[in-house]
Amino acid sequence: MKTYQKVYHILKNADNYISGEQLAEQLNLSRTSIWKATQQLEKHGLVIDSIPNRGYRLIEGDLLEPSWLSDQLPFTIHYREDSQSTQQDARQGLEAGDLGDSLYIAPSQTGAKGRFGRQFFAPQQGGIYMSLHLKPMVAFEQMPPYTILVAAATVQAIENLTTKKPLIKWVNDIYLDSKKIAGILTEAVTSVESGLITDIIIGIGLNVYIKTFPEELKDKAGSLFDEQPEISRNQLIAEIWKVYLNTPENQLIDLYRKKSLVLGQTVSFTQNKIAYTGLATEIDREGRLQVETPKGETIWLNSGEVSLSSWTSEQKD
Repeated sequence: MKTYQKVYHILKNADNYISGEQLAEQLNLSRTSIWKATQQLEKHGLVIDSIPNRGYRLIEGDLLEPSWLSDQLPFTIHYREDSQSTQQDARQGLEAGDLGDSLYIAPSQTGAKGRFGRQFFAPQQGGIYMSLHLKPMVAFEQMPPYTILVAAATVQAIENLTTKKPLIKWVNDIYLDSKKIAGILTEAVTSVESGLITDIIIGIGLNVYIKTFPEELKDKAGSLFDEQPEISRNQLIAEIWKVYLNTPENQLIDLYRKKSLVLGQTVSFTQNKIAYTGLATEIDREGRLQVETPKGETIWLNSGEVSLSSWTSEQKD
């Protein structure tokens, strides 16, 4: 464990200021090393208050802890501080022979993207960015609805650890108080020879505690917390995957429907260059959305082909 990580562990568990002398004695280091460690923590986006004759206190932020996550989850944890995209990290791991059950995490991302190549804001501190690589080896028609399952698991994990009540916009976005706080991107690799889905990469970007968004996003994007959270990003990461692994598939699908922002609502979309408006009435196991138009048409929307342009919604309990 690096010095700044050791200092972080002490500060995060402290109720008050800890002097540089105390830290130095506890870690058998020089006062200069302690000061450098706090500077390193600040470079990671943490806010450290320093008062002469009192010492240091952690005000905001946390560190991702791969070793702790390894103890909590049955995955191989890959951590990269300078990640462009955890999806890309996972694809590179796959190409290098990764055997699956691997979770790629990063404190931020420099080139994060969501569905249809849309940019995803991923600052230095306050977000969860991770991608899980699995090797299902199943036929396409037998592939579990990963996006639905992980979206439901994310919402359930948030409710398990907090008092927040997020909802899901079909198919892969999670909303809180009418603002998007998370997106999920699932990519599949198919073998031409066998026709099987050999690899799945499920990416999650979740705004946990981000105070400032770019001008073009501030009215659309939000955070799970609007003040320093009482839980760490590590706890939420672990809970998401524990829920995913330990909850039966049918229960997660039912939860996805229950937490849907769009079921029972009027939605607008474009399919084959034709604009439609209709009532969203059902989500099937594969994640398709059924819409009934005013003309009596029944249209099934495939998540890979169309994106909702608008919907009317009310926050649910």
